[in-house]
Amino acid sequence: MTINVEDESRMTLPGVDLEGTARQVIEAALDFEGCPYETEVSLLLTDNEGIRVLNREHRDMDRPTDVLSFPMLHFETPADFSEAETEEADCFNPESGELVLGDIIISLEKVVEQAEKYGHSQKREYAFLIAHSMLHLMGYDHESPEEAGVMEARQAAILEGLQILR
Repeated sequence: MTINVEDESRMTLPGVDLEGTARQVIEAALDFEGCPYETEVSLLLTDNEGIRVLNREHRDMDRPTDVLSFPMLHFETPADFSEAETEEADCFNPESGELVLGDIIISLEKVVEQAEKYGHSQKREYAFLIAHSMLHLMGYDHESPEEAGVMEARQAAILEGLQILR
């Protein structure tokens, strides 16, 4: 597995190994969903201004958000990795052979804000956002209450499996 981490935030979360936690959660999410491939994920750590610019450019929403997900593969059915085998998918890195799932962008400022707001640790908030985004990269969404319930249950199971609790 390859995780390309770029940190443009210049922030730290005391007591949180940003890259190590990301690797742990990404691996757990892939295992939970039964991904049969070695994968590549890019993770950009930024601040509220950086994510606001990207949110405006890509979603026409001129405000900061906590996390953005940019999947490389379209899933007809969430976590149905057979989609990757189709010719039109073109989602394997030709150099490494890894399945390129996509990009995760996280505002570390939002991690700090939301951890305080929800009364849990910054590590838990950071891990939650990664798990949430990984599910998006694997085809899950939360547009309807039913979809949201499925995502919430999966996020909780991934984090519980890692003992990263509220």
